[in-house]
Amino acid sequence: MTDSGILIFLVLIQVKHYVADFRWQTGDMLANKGEFLHPAGMAHAGLHGLLSLPVMVLAGLGGLGLIVVLALAEVFVHHVIDWKKANLQKVKTDLGEAGFWRLVGLDQAAHQLTYVAILAIGLL
Repeated sequence: MTDSGILIFLVLIQVKHYVADFRWQTGDMLANKGEFLHPAGMAHAGLHGLLSLPVMVLAGLGGLGLIVVLALAEVFVHHVIDWKKANLQKVKTDLGEAGFWRLVGLDQAAHQLTYVAILAIGLL
């Protein structure tokens, strides 16, 4: 992978994340993230994996087999992160505005670290 491929990945994965998490996420997806393997939650995570495929291809991350495995891994990891956040929101009854935003920040940081891991594996 070239330096420009790394830059392409970093830019496009951010655009992809915004689109999948903040533009194309439906109310059903959002409402059902707290149920492990719920079809709507899996559809949301699947959307992330699906949109990551062209990003990885354009960046030259690796062969098609590796890219598919990384996209599938992202689907699972994304679902687990969202599921955990949704369940933390349910049990933490004392979440005020600051606590809510800390949890959102932790969720988003976990997703970003997933992308760092995908990039690191692609660079091997």
